[in-house]
Amino acid sequence: MSNVSPSTPSSGASEPNPSGSSPIAASPLTRAVLEIDEYASGLGWEQPARLFALVDTARLRSQEPELAAQLGLDGDEAGAPLTPIEQDEIPAGTPLDEFLATIAWPDAVAGCALTVERQMLPASAEAQVPDGLDDAALTKWVSKHPDRQEVRMTVAVLRDGARESALRLREKDSPKEVLTGSDLVPGL
Repeated sequence: MSNVSPSTPSSGASEPNPSGSSPIAASPLTRAVLEIDEYASGLGWEQPARLFALVDTARLRSQEPELAAQLGLDGDEAGAPLTPIEQDEIPAGTPLDEFLATIAWPDAVAGCALTVERQMLPASAEAQVPDGLDDAALTKWVSKHPDRQEVRMTVAVLRDGARESALRLREKDSPKEVLTGSDLVPGL
């Protein structure tokens, strides 16, 4: 497990839920996604993409007790089954899909999660998109569209293929307004 270590981002936080409270959710993966969403929400909007390793909490406690203690997981046997550990920042200027293709995780990592912010349009706006726009022009066009919405997406995937997503709209920035589901962000 020595390949997995918490990063220390500029905010000073090293794990997604420094308060120790856990969201109530139907599955351990949903719980981890909501915990990461809560953490990202505390950092505010207009943040870079963030990558997290998802590790089995019990395995972390037994194999890396010092790291578990550093993360506040020692003695909390009823805690979340999965612990998200934020990784180093994603290099600026590197396309996200290219960066993700370079990652290899040690066996101790059960899965990973990513949180990104994007602008989206309702399906009704698809017919309005001008033809022939490259990615940069399309991004600019969307950013000026009156119906655009800012969204934070958190997607987690386990080694067995299980996945979960959380979606938070900036205009409804409340934990009670976060949508969850395995197919909310199929392309990420």
